[in-house]
Amino acid sequence: MITDKLGKINKIIMKNINKLLIIGFHSANLILTALYLYPGSILGCFVYNDCSIQPQITKDFLISSNHFYMFIILSGLGILAYHNSKNIKFLIIYLLLLSIILELLHIVIPERGFEWPDLFGNIIGVVFVIIIYKFKTKYV
Repeated sequence: MITDKLGKINKIIMKNINKLLIIGFHSANLILTALYLYPGSILGCFVYNDCSIQPQITKDFLISSNHFYMFIILSGLGILAYHNSKNIKFLIIYLLLLSIILELLHIVIPERGFEWPDLFGNIIGVVFVIIIYKFKTKYV
């Protein structure tokens, strides 16, 4: 009897956590898209009072670290939110396409520029999370 109640409470808690993860994923998606499509640097405007400067979290090494971190966060939230969903394959395709399309849009956005290290940072961030997800589902 007590285990039944604990099981029900656990399901309710997990359902609410999943709702928060879904909201977090969609919010992060909107914020990331706004940061990518803004002509200049929103973060630079706040941090340096100069919209032409992009804050750097860590030094770049072959890929853009900022882009890598952002897409790890976005992909991680998405995978956590939808890992039990039938739409997980759609999510993976969406994340990969988003990582490519957002960077390609920098070709036409004023004050922004397409850069290969940024594109590779985006893609590798998504692929990194997908590899961890695939490993976890297969071996754990």
